[in-house]
Amino acid sequence: QVQLVESGGGSVQAGGSLRLSCAASGRTFSIFAWSWFRQAPGKEREIVAGITPSDGFTYYDDTVKGRFTISRDNAKNTIDLQMNSLKLEDMATYYCAADRRSPMSTMASAYDHWGQGTQVTVSS
Repeated sequence: QVQLVESGGGSVQAGGSLRLSCAASGRTFSIFAWSWFRQAPGKEREIVAGITPSDGFTYYDDTVKGRFTISRDNAKNTIDLQMNSLKLEDMATYYCAADRRSPMSTMASAYDHWGQGTQVTVSS
């Protein structure tokens, strides 16, 4: 099993920055893809960014390209999401997710392991 615990959420004004971190433990060696998803009230869970450390591939949804950066810190066993130039529409609960299978999927249903989520609030 793999356990994921997110941290770093909070409140920020539009244009500001936040850094989310996902601490991974357990059978992390079995994981191929690590991703961040978000879900706003009344909306479906959607992928924000993903990374496959074995080949350095990264994926970003078009809505966050150029503003968000996903990274994996092998020493700390974390998956981080640096979020800059935050917009009102970025406000959501953010979830870390992990999947054993290749290739990386952008569908939430493909992911085996989830964290509990961390809230990001953006105000004008």
